Amino acid sequence: MNDLLSPSDNMWRLMRELYPICRSITGDGVRKTLAILGRDMPLVHHRFPSGTQCYDWEVPFEWNIDGALLRYEDGTVIANFEHHNLHVLGYSLPVDGWFTLDELRTHLFSLPEQPDIIPYVTSYYRSEWGFCLSHRAKEALKPGRYHARIDSRFSPGELVLGEAFLPGRTEREILISCYICHPSMANDSLSGVVLAAELYRELSKRSHLFSYRFCFLPETIGAIAYLSRFGQRLKKALHAGLVVTCVGDSGRIHYKQTRCGNHLLDRVVANVLRHGKWPHEIRGFRPLGSDERQYCSPGFDMPVGSLMRSVYGEFPEYHTSADNLDFVNASALEESFHVYMEVLRALEGNQTCRTTVPFCEPQMGRRGLYPMVGDKAEKSALIQRYMWILNLSDGNNSFLDIAERMDDGLLAVIEAADNLIRAGLLEEVKEVQHE
Repeated sequence: MNDLLSPSDNMWRLMRELYPICRSITGDGVRKTLAILGRDMPLVHHRFPSGTQCYDWEVPFEWNIDGALLRYEDGTVIANFEHHNLHVLGYSLPVDGWFTLDELRTHLFSLPEQPDIIPYVTSYYRSEWGFCLSHRAKEALKPGRYHARIDSRFSPGELVLGEAFLPGRTEREILISCYICHPSMANDSLSGVVLAAELYRELSKRSHLFSYRFCFLPETIGAIAYLSRFGQRLKKALHAGLVVTCVGDSGRIHYKQTRCGNHLLDRVVANVLRHGKWPHEIRGFRPLGSDERQYCSPGFDMPVGSLMRSVYGEFPEYHTSADNLDFVNASALEESFHVYMEVLRALEGNQTCRTTVPFCEPQMGRRGLYPMVGDKAEKSALIQRYMWILNLSDGNNSFLDIAERMDDGLLAVIEAADNLIRAGLLEEVKEVQHE
């Protein structure tokens, strides 16, 4: 990535490069994606050979595909992998034969309610072959013979995922997790991947309290495999985590809470979204969705939420060919990036302090803390923050506790508290709040 470009330019260029790649839960597409991401961050590759038992799951054979074509007996092309990689059922068995229309129909997948787009359908854990096409194209098929050819290969191979780590001043970690298994879908999957990569780029340039762990992995089986090897280590170190996906469309912000629903992370995100005045909706945890359901499974119960724009499964372009580069936009990606950075800033700055002047309020003017410029409302708000912070900073209340008590933005409280720390009126008790 180029430090001279804006976050949106960096993310957009990376998305355009990654979009055409045919990815699945295993195979060359995943390796190619990780190789591209690895140009800008030191990715460690974790490999799980086919047949590896990961809790209740087993890593399947590796799947790769060289091409596929479905054509009518007169040569008319119905579906072509080269034109769109969604035309082939994910993890399809190989096939090369002639079929009547009746024989073919059970191997064709479409969306009657969305007749002009190609669906994304997979067959990871059952033996099947097939093509995906628009319902309009499917309904226009004529009786006759069709040649179906899918040049796919199954072989003992590996499931591979990438991990990057940024050490901080403490060993407590923040997890940023995204999935890299979807073929040519811009919002569901790729928007999260490019935003995570941009977060890494930005955080690598600055000092930070927490250590940051970035995971780029195939959805579900990748997270399960990762947790089977590193889950206990992650659980011990984790301060908070976010699954990043669906952050490139123009929908309003949605936050899916952690399993407990009232973790520090849930409170921080709610505060940042509310006082940042972003249109948003906060939803409770459900054991459905993306990889947060693995991190939040009862054996781990990690504080991992998901911060997105439109919710997966709830926008009509989801898991279809309509989730393309025209559906996402650079301005939405950049806004999502700034939302994430605000949340991380809030997590970083949420200290617990103690006032150094506990007996009566300190004289603010001689310390240069009484604002002399700004309108009356701004000066009043700042003075109120100072008074609230000094009064409640008894060594037991975090800045988030204070912000919630006074119904103020956490980031504004942190900024005011920094002034008090520099003036010697606050001293840090502990940096990291444990829950």
